Amino acid sequence: MIDDDAPHATVTPYEDGPLLIRGDFELRTQDGARIDARRGTVALCRCGKSAIRPFCDGTHKLIGFRAPSGREGT
Repeated sequence: MIDDDAPHATVTPYEDGPLLIRGDFELRTQDGARIDARRGTVALCRCGKSAIRPFCDGTHKLIGFRAPSGREGT
């Protein structure tokens, strides 16, 4: 059962672009250290080439990164 009063975030994959995260979320490194997102909406890199990873800097456009916006085949 989903608690509508609980804080939540939405993650939206953009076609050929980043993952956009909106809402109440916390980012951490693989070691558990907190990453300061500084805002309630962030774009996370999916191409792996951003100079400011884990955040997107638009490099995906320059390198021709391709990825669907949702699950393939649906």
